[in-house]
Amino acid sequence: MAENNMEKPNKKNFANTASRISAIASSVMDLHVRIALQEVDREKRRLISGGIFLAIGSTLLLIVLICIHIIFYLFLTKFNNWNIEYNLLLIIFVDLFLAGLSLKLGGKLAKGPYLPQTLEGLGKTTKAVLGKK
Repeated sequence: MAENNMEKPNKKNFANTASRISAIASSVMDLHVRIALQEVDREKRRLISGGIFLAIGSTLLLIVLICIHIIFYLFLTKFNNWNIEYNLLLIIFVDLFLAGLSLKLGGKLAKGPYLPQTLEGLGKTTKAVLGKK
């Protein structure tokens, strides 16, 4: 009987802790959504036109890249005596290198100016998650 009474407070503490963590997570998400909506409202026209041009450019770039791959493959098969697998591996390694370079550059360019509220909210969230004051 005594053990059963000790288990109930532990379950209540766990439930209370879980509900508080859930409430904090919900509040943080709500804050970030509000701030993101403020940023979008402020720059809506620029973001929409930028998105359209990015979609057009990405589609055209994909077509060009497919053509370049075909031409590069035909060039390799014509001027060397390698197996098909080796030619394709060479193309894959070149693509892998260029993809890594693009991701690295894109990550650096994505660090753009943000609203002060966004930076403040991210800082508060990070401190709350890490348990710092």
